Amino acid sequence: MRPLRNPVIQSTLAWCLARWMRFCYATIRWEHRNQELAEAVWKQGGGVLVVFWHSRTSLAPYSWPLDRAQPVKGVISRSVDGEFVAKAVAQLGIPAVRGSSSNKDKADRDKGGTQALRDGLRQLKVGGLAITPDGPRGPVRSMAEGLPLMAKLSKAPVLFLGLSCNPAIRLNSWDRSLLPLPFGKGAVIWDRADFPEGADLAEVAADWTERTTAVEAEADALTGLERI
Repeated sequence: MRPLRNPVIQSTLAWCLARWMRFCYATIRWEHRNQELAEAVWKQGGGVLVVFWHSRTSLAPYSWPLDRAQPVKGVISRSVDGEFVAKAVAQLGIPAVRGSSSNKDKADRDKGGTQALRDGLRQLKVGGLAITPDGPRGPVRSMAEGLPLMAKLSKAPVLFLGLSCNPAIRLNSWDRSLLPLPFGKGAVIWDRADFPEGADLAEVAADWTERTTAVEAEADALTGLERI
């Protein structure tokens, strides 16, 4: 039996992971760029989509200051691994919306995406929604049309988030996810967009893919983390 399928082991490991991330967040030397874009959205309140690639999930909670930003929930898959991640980030103040974003390669399998869309739109009426558009299984740095559709329907602004830290452990996962190490260098880069009136969903997805990758690459350049 996989250890994460045991609820007791899963909860214990999630507790340990959350404490480890807090320790790393506190000891990493962070550099921020374009944070005024996020600050304006936080001051405005209301709905906002927060977008970053799946490999940087462990760094994302640091970027969202719960004392002045609107409440945020994260879209996390219904898998066993997703349940583990949901428990860990919940201890950092970020509850989950369970499901996965639509992906053309997985159209024949219902992963709760429709329900996640409904729950996500409901969340966007009151606060933030964090999405990894290439999750939960890839392709890496690939965005389907679900995110632009959500932005179009909700009319919420979109914040693209680039995150990096160095040194870090790269997990042996499909996207080589990062696990931070303490006392290193970190970077948080922001960009902002709104859904263009009358735009094609596929074209918006392509543009937003480039912008999400661009802020991540800029963050990696600041920390010196090798791009893979």
